[in-house]
Amino acid sequence: MEISEFTRERVRAGLSITQAALELGLPITAIESYERGDAKPKPRTLQTLRGLASVFGDWDQAPGENVDYPNTFYEFFAGGGMARIGLGPNWKCLFANDIDSKKGASYTRNWGHSELHLADVRELNPPNLPGAADLAWASFPCQDLSLAGTGAGLRGERSGTFWPFWSLMNALADEGRAPPMIVLENVCGALSSHGGKDFAAIGSAIANAGYRFGALVIDAVHFVPQSRPRLFIIAVDKAYPVSEALTQSKPNRIWHTAALIEAYDRLSERARENWLWWHLPPPPKRNAVFADLIEEEPKGVVWHTAAETQKLLDMMSSVNRAKVIAASKAARRMVGTIYKRTRSDGIGGKMQRAEIRFDDVAGCLRTPAGGSSRQTIMIVEGSELRSRLLSPREAARLMGLPEQYKLPENYNEAYHLAGDGVVVPVVRYLSENILEPVLAAIAIANKAAA
Repeated sequence: MEISEFTRERVRAGLSITQAALELGLPITAIESYERGDAKPKPRTLQTLRGLASVFGDWDQAPGENVDYPNTFYEFFAGGGMARIGLGPNWKCLFANDIDSKKGASYTRNWGHSELHLADVRELNPPNLPGAADLAWASFPCQDLSLAGTGAGLRGERSGTFWPFWSLMNALADEGRAPPMIVLENVCGALSSHGGKDFAAIGSAIANAGYRFGALVIDAVHFVPQSRPRLFIIAVDKAYPVSEALTQSKPNRIWHTAALIEAYDRLSERARENWLWWHLPPPPKRNAVFADLIEEEPKGVVWHTAAETQKLLDMMSSVNRAKVIAASKAARRMVGTIYKRTRSDGIGGKMQRAEIRFDDVAGCLRTPAGGSSRQTIMIVEGSELRSRLLSPREAARLMGLPEQYKLPENYNEAYHLAGDGVVVPVVRYLSENILEPVLAAIAIANKAAA
């Protein structure tokens, strides 16, 4: 039987059928029909798949020097290179930076050593950065801005690294090498940190540097079965045009939450004058559910003993135990996710509780700072209950990483890499719908001015 073109490109991209459905935003049944040859994919679907294959197909090899990439970028706070994957085949990385040697090892394991500069961002200077990139992407640390963090905000040791990063952008501008576009990614707590003053400070810094900017709150649950809302700030040098089709006159409740609108109201007058309400199309329908990503024979984790599973049940409140009972009565296998949280014991003290959800979505991945932030799964099939930690590969799938992405062997390192990253399909959606159209217009403007 002849292998379809769709199957060839899927295999070249290293995608499973489930992963292809996630990446392409299609039902698994549609992917299976393409595999069998019962139906033909749309040309755009094949084009996207070829793009994925061109990025992931020769994973261990650097691209040839004769490849003409339309767009270039710097990747700061790069982690394992998830923004790089998400940007897609039309982008070339000129420089990447992270301070964490373990994340750096993962980056080089997948991308090689040529672009990564392992150092504190405070130590970087313009000579470290080659060329002139079209985009600077910075997923700067969130710990001091997170609602679960220290509350130090931009004055904190970790989230405060925004300021040396921004000083570097200003230094590039002094040399005439300012990126036309900058993207900042962080937790939504950045909107309310210090009563909105931290977001206002970021806005003022952007406006004072000569950029127009806007923000979007995107929950990864639209793209992968993981609840993970994140803030994306997109800034464009105001010397360049922005198509009216990419902006709108007022906020859109899908991408502009009440918290974002409140944060906008707290901006300085100059920042508001340079604000853009970015237009992003409605999210595609997500077809994959959490159960689709579960490994039948997981690596890096072991199934709990019956006693360990019972201990989890004993840690549940009556409300959560009722969820398990309801799942046992379902006519299908149910997969739930569990986080351990500290709750009131009702008599003035605290106790640890196991809280479970069966809504086909995983909770937000977090870094494993202690056992409570490592997500546990529970599989319920009638009266049979099994539980274990989420595996490293399952965590990677929840971030939209391709199957052949090389994870660290150590469990905590792999989980930390995933929990501290940006969801790949979210980056791709931004790239296709805002970043690439903006840069295409800039290229046209530059060509006309030449």
